[in-house]
Amino acid sequence: MGKIIAIINQKGGVGKTTTAVNLAAGVGILGKKVLLIDADPQGNSTSGYGINKREIKASSYDLLVTGAHAKEAVIQTEFKNVSVIPANIDLAGAEVELISINKRESQLKTALTLIKDDFDYIFIDCPPSLGLITINALTASDAFFVPVQCEYYALEGLSQLITTVRQIKMGYNPDLELEGVLLTMFDGRLNLTQQVVGEIKKYFAKELYKTTIPRGVRLSEAPSYGRPIQYYDPRCKGADAYNDLAKEFIKRNKKK
Repeated sequence: MGKIIAIINQKGGVGKTTTAVNLAAGVGILGKKVLLIDADPQGNSTSGYGINKREIKASSYDLLVTGAHAKEAVIQTEFKNVSVIPANIDLAGAEVELISINKRESQLKTALTLIKDDFDYIFIDCPPSLGLITINALTASDAFFVPVQCEYYALEGLSQLITTVRQIKMGYNPDLELEGVLLTMFDGRLNLTQQVVGEIKKYFAKELYKTTIPRGVRLSEAPSYGRPIQYYDPRCKGADAYNDLAKEFIKRNKKK
C-alpha cells in the first residue's frame, strides 16, 4: 500500500512546490512508483511537469468537489515512474464549494482510497494556506513533510503549522505523523542560517533532514521549461541536493 505525504507550509516562497516536483522526480528515478497531486490553485507543480492546464480533462478539483474517480485525473508523465494529478484555475473555487459538501474534510481521502495501492508514494503539493484544501490533504495523508526557509520567522511558522496539525489529528486523522523538516534556500556561510538550524534542531532533531537545499538559478529556471531539475540540468547543485534528498527519504522510510 502506498504512503501518502502532504508537502506543506502555510508560508509561501519557501520552496514547497520546488520540493514537491523534484523530490517526486528523485524518488521516481530511484525506481519507486510515484504520484504527485497538485492541490495548489496556482498549479505550479502541474506546470513543473510540462502539463498544459488547458488540456486537462480531470483535476484535483474534480476529486475534491465533483466526486470524480481518481484514475480519471492521473496523467502519466514522460519522467521516470512519475504520474501527476494536475490542478487548474477551477481549484481556486474549491474552498467555497467544499463548505456545502457533507464530510467535506475527507473528500480527498475517499478519492485516493481507490488508487493508493497503485503507487509506492503519493505526494500532495498543498496550497500556502491552512484552509479546507489543506485540511483535506492532511486528513488523507499518512505523514506531512515541511520545507522551511532559513530565515528569522521560520520557527514561528513551523509552530503554527504544528498547532494546526494537532487539531487535524484530534478531529480527523489520529495517525498523522511528521515525515520530516527540510531546510531550503540554505547558505551555511550566513550567521542567520546557523541560528535557524540551531533553533530547529532544538525541537525537531530527529525529524530534520541532513540534506539541505541551496539557492540556485537552475532550480528557479527549471519550472519554466516544464522539467524537474534532474532532467533540466542533472549536473547542477540543485539536482545533486534533490537526488540526495530522495535517497535520504527512501532510507528513512525503510526504517519505519
